[in-house]
Amino acid sequence: MRSLLTMLGIIIGVGSVIAAVSLTSGATKQVEDQVSSLGESVITVFSGNFTQGAQRGGWGSAPTLTVDDAIAIADLPNVVGVSPEVRDREQVLANGLNWNTQVMGESPDYPQIRNWTISSGAMFEDADVRSLAKTAVIGQTVADELFPNQNPVGQTVRIRNLPFLIVGVLGAKGFNLFGQDQDDTIVVPYTSHMHRITTRTFVNDILVEAANDKVIDSVQNDITQLLLTRHRSKEQDFTVRNQLELMQAVTATSRSMGFLLAGVAAVSLIVGGIGIMNIMLVSVTERTREIGIRMAVGARAADILVQFLIEAVTLSIIGGGIGIAGGVIISNVVGHFQHMPTVTPFLWIGIAFASSAIIGVISGFYPAWKASQLDPIDALRYE
Repeated sequence: MRSLLTMLGIIIGVGSVIAAVSLTSGATKQVEDQVSSLGESVITVFSGNFTQGAQRGGWGSAPTLTVDDAIAIADLPNVVGVSPEVRDREQVLANGLNWNTQVMGESPDYPQIRNWTISSGAMFEDADVRSLAKTAVIGQTVADELFPNQNPVGQTVRIRNLPFLIVGVLGAKGFNLFGQDQDDTIVVPYTSHMHRITTRTFVNDILVEAANDKVIDSVQNDITQLLLTRHRSKEQDFTVRNQLELMQAVTATSRSMGFLLAGVAAVSLIVGGIGIMNIMLVSVTERTREIGIRMAVGARAADILVQFLIEAVTLSIIGGGIGIAGGVIISNVVGHFQHMPTVTPFLWIGIAFASSAIIGVISGFYPAWKASQLDPIDALRYE
């Protein structure tokens, strides 16, 4: 019982750290997956802001981007996909039902840029963009609301009383980082949106896909220089952001959390080590006569030192092992009931196991050294 209580500090310290790291790593992976679902090498160009007297609007409040800007960006090196984007919320009707959803005007590159699959049917084509075709691809939420238990492909949805032929259904993506349902959308050719659904000459933003994440910075710089030249402006009336920046922010947050947990681990393990040192000092006192007998029959000081060191390290390693197992079990149970992903932190398990052994050596050394320095005669006379 005393050994179990001695190990309790190590068990709780290691277990809590493993559970916290596992849940934190799972949450980080979930966020990274959501960022990746938005497109891994995506650059977004937003419209500028307006200034009227003393009133200044934020980014996107002034229409400064055009379809021609998007076409020019498509010709830049290392650009593999471009989609001018316009969006509005509309009440749509189909199959005797209606639904309020976001109607997006995009190019055929949109699924590729957003890393979005088509679960049934197909994406509309460049010919649909050129002809202002009334074709649409709908999200899974819209499909469920307007066409329950039916295949929407080939059916019609009315947007502002205009019939659009459904040519495809987007694969389910779920909610994004901002809590918005990504599947609650209808995608139509941007020309159809700008000339049939609304009357616009400007786009809300432009989605750009770079060839890979290594050329994102150069593509971003090229876009900035191109638009400055096209807009004939010394100051930017637009802003350019990329998904890599968001991913780096997530990684930085995860790293900070890792350092915080490392601090918690250090404190917990130190407390556990102090507990082991205390119990080993008590053990040396209680076993003084035993130590004297061992020395009298030929045990050397080194033998006594190793004996007590092994006991301390064994307590630490067993406590660390129990803590690791408990941490993994707790994280999986919490993840299951909270519907959170968990990631088994093998690196941290190794660190925790090694730390337990090191704590055992450090905390057990002084009691072991003290035991090895006892005088055999005094130890034999000890009661």
